[in-house]
Amino acid sequence: MFFLSGALYPVGSLPPYIKVFAYINPLCYGVDSFKHVLLPGTGQLAPEFPDALDVALSRSSPPPLPSLRPLSSRGGNEEGRLFVVATPIGNLEDMTFRAVRVLKEAGLIAAEDTRHTRKLLAHYGIDTPLTSYHEHNEREKAGLLLDRLKAGTDVALVSDAGTPGISDPGFRIVRLALEDSIEVVPVPGPSAIISLVSVSGLPTDEFTFKGFLPEKEGALKDLLSGLSGPHTYIFYESPRRLKKTLAVIRETLGEVEIAVGRELTKVHEEVIRGNVSRVMDWLGAGEVKGEVTIAVRMLERAKGDFIPALEALLSSGAKLNEAVKAVAKDFGLPRAVVYKAALAIRAESREDKE
Repeated sequence: MFFLSGALYPVGSLPPYIKVFAYINPLCYGVDSFKHVLLPGTGQLAPEFPDALDVALSRSSPPPLPSLRPLSSRGGNEEGRLFVVATPIGNLEDMTFRAVRVLKEAGLIAAEDTRHTRKLLAHYGIDTPLTSYHEHNEREKAGLLLDRLKAGTDVALVSDAGTPGISDPGFRIVRLALEDSIEVVPVPGPSAIISLVSVSGLPTDEFTFKGFLPEKEGALKDLLSGLSGPHTYIFYESPRRLKKTLAVIRETLGEVEIAVGRELTKVHEEVIRGNVSRVMDWLGAGEVKGEVTIAVRMLERAKGDFIPALEALLSSGAKLNEAVKAVAKDFGLPRAVVYKAALAIRAESREDKE
């Protein structure tokens, strides 16, 4: 019997997914729901999880895992299928039952880094053959994988973390497979984008993922200046560039609301929320470590509100750059927006004098 969340359950009455969970992933420890097992006929508690699960399940054979849809059921089409499989972004317990099954039963796994993926497969007892598929060899490997698919091999595509094709290799082979009418099957799972969006505290009825932010400051400012609201934008960023990037965001967009997710789903997970200055203060002077995801909330700007203040400063003799800096700070606006308006005011003033 199982002692589960304060109640005793006969092993046979447990939902199948609990048995499958224990069968697939007996090494997942620290799950509060699984505390002890009461040994049948003894009235005594077995050792604590995970050993308790092994004892109980040894009294009842684990249910067989369902197989992938066999080739014979494909209506005469004997080509393989391409499975795009999401894998954990930091916590091995986030692996889904379906992802484990697909990786076990596929004929080949195409991995961004085979060394990294081997560790994942070893954890789940998966011995499916591996081949590398990354940004430096995808042109060459895509054709080879396509040949395997045409020959009837089910291929599972994985990246180092998250979903292949989302700022990771994958687009090329997916596109080629679709062009050859090969079935492409999503196997969803962990995502840094969705993980941050869900806990950001920012409106998420609409949001846009923009990928990795540009490294060069000019390109970064151009991208940020093109953002509009009301809307939430999601970016990936390198930890070593994060503080510099936040400074550029503040200079270009003003004190917008943001959320910065670091080491999501891992032991040292951290989500920092607030305006840009607050987040920068929180980060302090120390080194930022771990993968970083940023959410930025753009509001609809009432651009006309600051014009009278800007006109007053310029007419009083203030230098253009000083006026722009003061108004941008007072109204929480990007300097680029205020500067553009200042140039228009100056040009209009010159026309009036002429």
